[in-house]
Amino acid sequence: MCQGYKSLNRIQSIVYHTAFKTNENMLICAPTGAGKTDVAMLTILRAIDQHRSGVVTDIAGSINRDEFKVIYVAPMKALAAEIVRKLGKRLAWLRIKVRELTGDMQLTKAEIAETQIIVTTPEKWDVVTRKPTGEGELATKVKLLIIDEVHLLNDERGAVIETIVARTVRQVESTQSLIRIVGLSATLPNYIDVGDFLRVSRREGLFYFDSSFRPVPLEQHFVGVKGKAGSPAAKRALDKTAYHFVSELAREGHQVMVFVHSRKDTVKSAESLKEFATLEADLDIFDCRHDPQFEFHRREIGKSKNKEMKQLFDYGFGIHHAGMLRSDRNMMERLFEAKVIKVLCCTATLAWGVNLPAHGVIIKGTQLYDPSQGKFVDLSVLDVLQIFGRAGRPGMETSGVGFICTSDDKLPHYLEAVTAQHPIESKFAHGILDSLNAEIALGTVTNVAEGAEWLSYTYLFVRMRKNPMVYGMTHDDPVNDPDLTEHRHSMITIAGRKLAAAGMVQFNEDKGSFDITDIGRIASKYYVRHASIEVFQKEFRPKMTEADVLALLSMSTEFEQVQVRENEVEELKALEADMPCQVKGGTDTSVGKVNILLQAHISKRTVDDFALVSDMLYSAENGGRIIRSLLEIALSRKWANASNVLMTMSKSVEKRMWGYEHPLIQFDLSTDVIYCLGRWADEFEISELASMTAADLGKLIHLNERHGAALRKAARQFPCLSISSQLRPLSHELLQIRLLVEPTFDWSNKIHGSAEPFWIWVEDDSGTNILQLTKILIQQNTTSLTIDFIIPMTSSQAPFVIARAISDRWIGAETEVTVEFDNLKMPAAPLRRTPIVDLSLLRTDLHILDNKTRGVFAKFRQFNSIQMQCFWPAFNTDVNMLISSSASSGKTQLAMLAICRSIRFQKRVLVVVPRLDDARNIFHRLRQDIKVGVNLVNHPDKFDDHTSLLSVVTATDLLDSLIRERRSSLLTTLGLVVFEDLELLDPTYEIAASLLLQAIQTLPIRVVGVAAALNNGEALADWLGIRKDFSYCFPPVERDQALSITFQTFTIPYSAALMRAMAKPVYDTIRANSRGENSIVFVPSIGQCSAVLSDLIKQCTLSMNLRGFLGEDVSEELLESYVSQVKSSDIRDGIMRGLVVWHGRMNHADRLLSLRLFAEGIVRVLITPRESCWTVPVRAGLVIVMGTQYTVQKVSGNNDAEQKVERYVAEYSVHELVRMEGRAVRHGKIGRLHILCQAEHRDTYMRFLTDGLPLESQILGDTTGELGSDVLQTWVKQNRSKGLIKTRQDVMDLLSSTFLAYRLEHNPTYYDAPEHSPVYLSRVVDALWERSETGERST
Repeated sequence: MCQGYKSLNRIQSIVYHTAFKTNENMLICAPTGAGKTDVAMLTILRAIDQHRSGVVTDIAGSINRDEFKVIYVAPMKALAAEIVRKLGKRLAWLRIKVRELTGDMQLTKAEIAETQIIVTTPEKWDVVTRKPTGEGELATKVKLLIIDEVHLLNDERGAVIETIVARTVRQVESTQSLIRIVGLSATLPNYIDVGDFLRVSRREGLFYFDSSFRPVPLEQHFVGVKGKAGSPAAKRALDKTAYHFVSELAREGHQVMVFVHSRKDTVKSAESLKEFATLEADLDIFDCRHDPQFEFHRREIGKSKNKEMKQLFDYGFGIHHAGMLRSDRNMMERLFEAKVIKVLCCTATLAWGVNLPAHGVIIKGTQLYDPSQGKFVDLSVLDVLQIFGRAGRPGMETSGVGFICTSDDKLPHYLEAVTAQHPIESKFAHGILDSLNAEIALGTVTNVAEGAEWLSYTYLFVRMRKNPMVYGMTHDDPVNDPDLTEHRHSMITIAGRKLAAAGMVQFNEDKGSFDITDIGRIASKYYVRHASIEVFQKEFRPKMTEADVLALLSMSTEFEQVQVRENEVEELKALEADMPCQVKGGTDTSVGKVNILLQAHISKRTVDDFALVSDMLYSAENGGRIIRSLLEIALSRKWANASNVLMTMSKSVEKRMWGYEHPLIQFDLSTDVIYCLGRWADEFEISELASMTAADLGKLIHLNERHGAALRKAARQFPCLSISSQLRPLSHELLQIRLLVEPTFDWSNKIHGSAEPFWIWVEDDSGTNILQLTKILIQQNTTSLTIDFIIPMTSSQAPFVIARAISDRWIGAETEVTVEFDNLKMPAAPLRRTPIVDLSLLRTDLHILDNKTRGVFAKFRQFNSIQMQCFWPAFNTDVNMLISSSASSGKTQLAMLAICRSIRFQKRVLVVVPRLDDARNIFHRLRQDIKVGVNLVNHPDKFDDHTSLLSVVTATDLLDSLIRERRSSLLTTLGLVVFEDLELLDPTYEIAASLLLQAIQTLPIRVVGVAAALNNGEALADWLGIRKDFSYCFPPVERDQALSITFQTFTIPYSAALMRAMAKPVYDTIRANSRGENSIVFVPSIGQCSAVLSDLIKQCTLSMNLRGFLGEDVSEELLESYVSQVKSSDIRDGIMRGLVVWHGRMNHADRLLSLRLFAEGIVRVLITPRESCWTVPVRAGLVIVMGTQYTVQKVSGNNDAEQKVERYVAEYSVHELVRMEGRAVRHGKIGRLHILCQAEHRDTYMRFLTDGLPLESQILGDTTGELGSDVLQTWVKQNRSKGLIKTRQDVMDLLSSTFLAYRLEHNPTYYDAPEHSPVYLSRVVDALWERSETGERST
């Protein structure tokens, strides 16, 4: 598989077996140029080989490319690009795709999916693995992690390497997966320590090769130059010294690379060498004109626009730096390889990024400007070693020579550092706060103990035990505590206090627990330092201007090293005078300097000073990331003004344009069009431009029609949304604002990609506070989106709110709509809330009950408080009743009392239920408890069965059965109608109930309604014709059984990553539950049951919880007897850890066994999907709702060719949450409902669960119109065709008896109706009548 290689070198041969034949972690320490990269290639080939199947002859076709990822961590971006090129070229025959992921680059899901090898930097991989979604999901498929130049542990960036290795090793242990770690390093004195840190076996995977293994022996020279570093005298001495060594090597016929430390210095040094050669009359020793290919190369270089490069070429000199065009750099590399250039002056990036050796290398000076520190610093020893590694051509020369020319005072430092290396130490302590915050945000550290364990995975831990005094410990500390347990706990506690003080985590010191805050999560996501967050906490304000934002951004500690130098002040002042925003701090402070540079970057201004150029690039790169973090902080705090300003500023930094500039300059328009657009059409809205013809636009901007067509195309492609709103009062203090969002632009895959993200929010009338917000994606096939916001209303409510849509990518793409409250009429506050009265509880075996009734209630010892309060009217009278109370409060048993009374007097009972599953359950329960004939009506003929006193029917079957010919036979012997689950009143249930109520209004038939706790229960009672004193509307908080409701919020979008992020909190919550208590976990879908089961098993393994959640006294023998009965292997593994799954697609025997094991307490955790909340027949002390969102597929199109499948995320209904809540209610015991949900949904869910559910008519359909729902339209059409509806008045009679007619009087705004409801109903009837006539004609 190693094409192009005849044999391996000595080092590669030694490590071959371990690298290619095993999965051992490895550390290879070897000199530069010894072939370490090819060892990495061997491990890559091993990973590829392990993911092959099929015929050996077709190697490329046998690779399963979707099953693995390889991550190659390179020390810098320049080297990453070179590695991508090399690996891509060498693995092309295997069709392996290699991509770079560095800096601000992002990879789409499609790019991630098709890429097998990703080359990145330590910082970028740290950022990626902090993300639970998108790029972060990469980590789950990684099989090989290669860390190049792992000796950077000794550098300031070393803390990042420690972080990513610790995270990877913990991932391996928690997921029980294989991720091989391979470290490549220069020779190290304490390589064993690094090997231990990488979890390398000392016998199998640790390889150390000294300088004798270098392919070409290296001769090293250390030269001290007199004078102060950077002074004119020292520079002249450096130039002269460099020329001396360059000329010597050139005379001997060798090529030389001269390394300098700025882009300008490459040209200056080349010019200086040429001048010295001219003065010394030595130009001929650099002349390459004798080369037969010289003229060819001269013509080639003549095509370049780089004047200096062309001039220097004629004299045998070349230049190379990152500021040159890629084509020019490539040309220089080719010319140097072809030996038509004798001397190449370059920057140190060439030593890292390109394998371009020369016989001699010269390091000219050791001072370089570091923009991250804002000052000149010494060249690192690692850079020196890397540059020296370029000396000598393997296979072409027998030796190489390296010179380092530095100042006298620095000479001893480099001499000692290069020749006698010290052990490398950890730098992790400097970054522990930010790294700990990242782990807490990921959920991998939730308490001090886990934090201390996390530290044990770092290189810091290895070195603290070896060299404690360097890390502030005494020599005896490791002796007294070999694992440093106490010291690690102390470190985490101190770090936790600092993070808590900055508001990044919540730290409960008594429990030792950590909880991430929004600020901490955002800091982790955007790689913002803890010190910067402290600044933001003090200076951030709800209302800010662009100048305020720039000032705050410039205060970030990421810029604290950017210093003001005297030679820059004049240029900074000139820039400041031209900037649109006032600069706080001026040119005298680093804050002011950063501010000016950021504005200069946005304004596309050029600067002259090379250090200032570096500072501006550094400020822009970091500014974009930090301003994005400030935006998310503002959004998390619901600050409308600050969010709006920051949204624009973040895009300004990215796009390099100000918010006041014309938005269409973001398109690739010609300079003439942009100029004329600003001059002649600046006042026109983009929508106006889009509506004009190309000819008109050409005239408008004083150009021709062709220019007008380009402008029109851009205007029509500019992302715009239209927003319309509907008001839906849900209660006297809750208002639902329904926004209909429609894209109004032409889609272009080239311009818009796969999706356009928009922020949508509703803000108060002052524009200060965001009331609700969400983020949406507009895709090519998106025609419209409906977004519901629920906001609280007060007595002093403002006259309007503002709905705003802002593009996440495009400046100026913003829509603002004022939602007026002029015609808003909120429903009145409920007046009839029934409190629980303190009554003595009666036993169920008292003789006031007849024998049959006592038998029905024999399983209960006594009635609860709600049942006692309703007992007398339910059992001893025939009055109509409504019982509206919380889940599992005993209301169904009250309906049972009324049923028992009717049975006692031989009156027929009809129980109406909205759902078929519930109808079947009630049917079986009645048949078992009452022991009389029970009829499950699923056909109209079954109503004629007079042998059964009890009939159970769904609303759908009831509607089908209510035709006029059968009403009399149904109703003559009917004594009681029980409407169950009225909170689920849908169009079918409402029409069926209305027809039934209409038919029995003159008959002595009792009506009993049963519903969950409603916030407008009295409205339901009035519709059913129930007197006030027999309408029992208990608020949800009124209950006998103690129930607590807790929330844990997340900001991760709905995805598999969100479920993984929830796994540990769910596990911790179950484990914290009292011993012996069962738990039910509701997950979004059947497909996720197995994944959650697997995640919880992994959490048990990781925390060494070997018994998991098995019952107290469950023996292994008993467990094995049950496990042997299970058909599914997944369920088998779960049972061994006390976990079972229950859903409708399981084998029937496995379902029954799961329920039995759970009910008997053998296993204590049941995992079940959302839809099972209606059917699961067991309860638990703890019910966990693991997410409140699920995916729905929407199919559009009439035939297979036109069909499009659109997936969208839907929210759990509040009715489902109430059902889940009911599973936590148990008689005489405390229950708990724990909901894990999106942060923006918490308040709404809590309000409904504590105040009661809203109930409004849905008979008009989801979107209010005067046509009615599909059910209503179908009913009218069918009954007209049968002749059962003869006039419009018949339809009017039905609608007048519906819940809709009642609610129109009390909540007209919900239905977009005028306050005079009969007129509105007449319009609905007219529309239904006309539609039914259309249907008849088409038939």
